[in-house]
This record gives sequence, structure tokens and C-alpha cells, in this order.
Amino acid sequence: AASTPKPLPSSGPKSLREMPHPLATSSSEEMGPALTPSPDLLLPRSIADKDLSLPNGTPVDTSSPASSSSLLNRLQLDDDLDVETRDLFVTVDDPKKHVCTMETYITYRVTTKTTRAEFDLPEYSVRRRYQDFDWLRNKLEESQPTHLIPPLPEKFVVKGVVDRFSEEFVETRRKALDKFLKRITDHPVLSFNEHFNVFLTAKDLNAYKKQGMALLSKVGESVKYVTGGYKLRSRPLEFAAIGDYLDTFSLKLGTIDRIAQRIIKEQLEYLVELREYGPVYSTWGGLEVELSEPLEGVSACIGNCCTALEELSEDMTEDFLPVLREYILYAESMKNVLKKRDQVQAEYEAKLEAVALKKEDRPKVPTDVEKCQDRVECFNADLKADMERWQNNKRQDFRQLLMGMADKNIQYYEKVCVT
Repeated sequence: AASTPKPLPSSGPKSLREMPHPLATSSSEEMGPALTPSPDLLLPRSIADKDLSLPNGTPVDTSSPASSSSLLNRLQLDDDLDVETRDLFVTVDDPKKHVCTMETYITYRVTTKTTRAEFDLPEYSVRRRYQDFDWLRNKLEESQPTHLIPPLPEKFVVKGVVDRFSEEFVETRRKALDKFLKRITDHPVLSFNEHFNVFLTAKDLNAYKKQGMALLSKVGESVKYVTGGYKLRSRPLEFAAIGDYLDTFSLKLGTIDRIAQRIIKEQLEYLVELREYGPVYSTWGGLEVELSEPLEGVSACIGNCCTALEELSEDMTEDFLPVLREYILYAESMKNVLKKRDQVQAEYEAKLEAVALKKEDRPKVPTDVEKCQDRVECFNADLKADMERWQNNKRQDFRQLLMGMADKNIQYYEKVCVT
């Protein structure tokens, strides 16, 4: 049996599964001990009756969703949920090319099936283009700054190298967009986001975008506090370990990606030569009757090698490389969330120092300081939960990917071996 991966070091005695979300309920008796960001950031306060908001007064939407199954979904940290317990299914398929006067673009059909009360209908089918997916991701980052938002496939391609309207490219992008929505669907918080609901259900998303720019402009300011001038003294050990891990992971995965691309390039160059090489033996066999049988055998063998190598290169291009690139982008997304967490902690530390400089013997802790501590705790809990979910997904994805690629290589050598 495979050994269980070692968890990241934690500053607390409890496991992540035992950690309550600081904003999940208003009852301290139900929640148990409150989660603290680090030993030197303790402050007497009660989270129960505090409204979480940013320094500019903008509320942060981190409360539990309204659905009857929301609490179970929010506290569920395992990614291997039984299909029977899921109540939202989303697929991306049927890409179509649209040629207009000003531009040419691809749309994809997004089909949703659900039993959630938040949806008016049990099934929806809408068409979306890449920029709509990009809009959704930006909105999720704005409204859920404490959570890890899944990455989108990179938008831009090198002209003359990749045809973005080719069948292969469109299918690769469709798979990536489908995975992007499924990651959100499986998330216990992001799947209840109002922007996600609109993305899945609105027939005219452009009309909503224009209307929402005025109505939801304040929500768009929810991460502006990240640009503050506060500087963090030091990260708590557990988050420093996460940062170090992400740096190493990105470096190793980037190296594998570069080597894999070089291998595929060399395979394709070899394939071109091989396709020219085989027919020469066949032509030669037609000129010399005595050697025709062995020459035709060599030609057939080279033809089998061409077919097997082409299949192996396609598998690496379509299955192996996209997963590597997704997780490289995933690691960058996690680093961004970690930076936001650091900035909120730095803001909290600065506010504590300002309070400590007051002349009163027992200064009253201002409400904005307590709210800032709430944000730190919220970031800590959400980042830890998302990190665990991400690690679970990563283990499953890479186990499947690496075993699949091992099988593909075995099949390749079986096809090219001469018995």
C-alpha cells in the first residue's frame, strides 16, 4: 500500500478536520475553542456578534450559504464525496465557432443539473466564451478573497505556432474549462457564490455584467486592503512551510514541464524522419524480388513504430502537459492567497501596535482591530482547508496521471517490439 504523505507542520495541536471555521456559526459553545493566527496575535474578543468587513467598510462574504445542505458542504473537507451526496453537476461541451464582422471566437455549452434550492430550475443550458469564464474567476477572487480560486487555462497562444481554432486546441481548452467549473462545483463555499449562480443560469451574461458593474462595485473593492503599506514581521511556521512547499513544487513541476515539452518536440521531429524512412524500404523491395519480403517487413515495422510514437506523443500533449500546467498555475494562485493572508496579518499587527502606543493604562480594544483579527482567522481557516483539499486533489490527479503515462509507455514499447 502507498504510504500516506506527511502533512505540513501545524502550529496547533488539533488536526485540520477538527478546526471550526470562525464564522461558521454564532454559538461559541457549538464551535469550541476559537482558531488563532499565531501565539503573539491573541486578543480578547468574541466573534459571535461581529460583522466581518474590510477597513473601507465593505462586507466580506464568508458566511455560510443559505442552503439546508450548506453547513455540511462547508465543513466537508474530503474531496471524495459519494455521487449520491452531490447536488450540483456542471459540464462543458459542444464548442462552436462564431464568425462576426469584428472578431471570431469560440463558445462552449455549459449544462447544469441541480437539486439546490438556490436555483429556480433543475436544469440549465447556456453558451459561454472564454472571456466569460475569465469574468467568473475575477468575480470569485473579488468576493471570496480568503479562498483558493482554481486557475483557468492560459488565454494567449503564440500566433503561427498554435492555431487557436484548430480542433485539437479547442478540445484541449474545453477539457480545461470543464475541469475549472468542476473544481468550483466541488468546493463547499465557491459553489454557492452568487456570481457562479449567474454564470450557470443567465441567458444574457453581458447584460448582467453591465448591470452588475454599478450594483456590485463595492464588492469589487473587497481585496483593496491587500495593497496597503503594512509589512509582516514574520509568517507563522505553518504558513511559512506552505510557502516553501509551493516554491519547491513550482520549481520541480516547471522543470518537468520544460523537459516534457522538449521530449515531445524531439519525438515529433523523429516521427517526421521515420515517416520518410519507411516507404524507402517498400520502394526498394519492389525493385529486388529476392529481398522484397524482408524489406517489406522492415517497412511494416517502421509503420507500426510511427503509429505507436504518434499515439504516445498525442497522449503526452493532450493528457500529461495540461495537468502539469494546471498545477503550476494552481501553485501561483495559492501563493497569491498566501500573500493576501500575510497582508491582513500585517495590518492586524500594525493596529495592535497602534493600540499599545496609547497612554491609557487599560486601553479598550477598538472594534476595527477585532474585525481585523476576524479576517486573519478567517484567512487562516479557509487557506488551511483549501490547502488540504488541493493536496487531496493533487494526489489523486498525479497518481492517475503518472500511472496512466506509465501504461502508455508500456503499450508503446509492446507495439514497437519485434517478437
